[in-house]
Amino acid sequence: MVKSISFSYPPLESPKGTAFLSQNRQFQWTNTGNVIYPVIPAYAASLLQNKGFKIFWDDAIANKLTYQQWIAQLIKTKPDLVVIETKTPVIKRHWEIINQIKQKSLEIRNWDLVVVLMGDHVTALPQESIDNCKVDYVLVGGHYDFLLNELIELINSGHAPKNKIYKLQKPINLNILPIIDRKLTQWQLYAYNNTNYKYKPGSYIMSGRDCWWGRCTFCSWTTLFPGKNFHSFSVDHTIKEIENLVYNFGVKEVFDDSGTLPIGKWLNDLCNELIRRRLNKKVVLGCNMRFGALSQKEYSLMKQAGFRFILYGLESANQKTLDFVNKNEKTSYALDTLKMVKSVGLEPHVTVMIGYPHESLKQATKTLNLARYIFQNNLADSLQATIMIPYPGTPLYNYCQKNNLLLTKNWDDYDMRQSIIKSPIPPQKQQELVQNLFKGVITPKFIIKKIISIRSIADIQHLLNYAFKYIKKLKDFS
Repeated sequence: MVKSISFSYPPLESPKGTAFLSQNRQFQWTNTGNVIYPVIPAYAASLLQNKGFKIFWDDAIANKLTYQQWIAQLIKTKPDLVVIETKTPVIKRHWEIINQIKQKSLEIRNWDLVVVLMGDHVTALPQESIDNCKVDYVLVGGHYDFLLNELIELINSGHAPKNKIYKLQKPINLNILPIIDRKLTQWQLYAYNNTNYKYKPGSYIMSGRDCWWGRCTFCSWTTLFPGKNFHSFSVDHTIKEIENLVYNFGVKEVFDDSGTLPIGKWLNDLCNELIRRRLNKKVVLGCNMRFGALSQKEYSLMKQAGFRFILYGLESANQKTLDFVNKNEKTSYALDTLKMVKSVGLEPHVTVMIGYPHESLKQATKTLNLARYIFQNNLADSLQATIMIPYPGTPLYNYCQKNNLLLTKNWDDYDMRQSIIKSPIPPQKQQELVQNLFKGVITPKFIIKKIISIRSIADIQHLLNYAFKYIKKLKDFS
């Protein structure tokens, strides 16, 4: 019988930095100190608490616990079920941890522990974890809240699944989920150390799961949420989440981490409701968006509604590459969109990747040069560059495997620190290119523009924080 549940993020100590795990489509070890609020696990915890279960929110990474401190705490609470979210580069470490805590539970009287794994890696390769550790169940898919609820209902009814691989049995409706219990899920742990926030405290929501396009072949969350299965909350539910954060916790900035924010009538209704309720005077918003998805009029409405920060995946300046990864965008969309966004005072963030299996040094350089141009000409307020990694379960991984392009299947190496596929550009050169981009975009011209753009104390604080994190980011690709 399951009565108590621990949502656990065990310590993952590494000289590479801190595990940037939950809520990330692409895993990183980071030296920036950033942490991200795990939205879907938070919904799961809130739902199950409402059903009478005792919930332990056990994020040892955000709490900066040592492994021994975490183990001691777990033994003290003795939950009936521990659920762990995992990703490719740390799956082997999680197998070790699961075996250790299962052994501990056998040594302690009256502790019949059930361990559950969830995440994109185990969705792609569920049997692998069953073969390599003593996990009891592996959840397949990204709706962890509904999956856990179904599984626990079956266990407690005496009909525990015989198959350790568990998939959703019933259709879902996001709007039946409760508003996230932010106190239960220790929202304050994630409210300050996040470069996305200009105004603090900040927090995350997700109005959709995950991206209404959802077909980019490199994105690990296409494994969890294929685009054809896009789900979104109602505008009313999203407004209630924002109001809860603003009025009960004093949150000043909210980032909606849907893979791409819902658009069309949904976005129009959201913006008008934010304005009608005057929430646009109390909180600023951010979101993920696709180039070419919105008009000038829509961006103007978003600005009026309180949006500040928009994150875009540029990925490549080469049309052949965008077609290869099924981005469904034209290279011309990027500059056109960024000019619209900046014209209304929004602050865009742009991400790029290099290391595609077909791209030459010249093509990769074209992408990085475009990123430099965008950043130095103030068409983006922040920038991110990474090495492309094909995660198990993605179409890109399947392509690389089929074409004998994988250099390794040691999952530890799938952390964007180095290339793991055959490419015209040597792995060490790829690292050098990424680091040189970060080093090269901060020019005197750029600094002068940033200084001129300062309008408030918040602007100064944000720039100083960004500069500090920027310097630390250089270590990520050293």
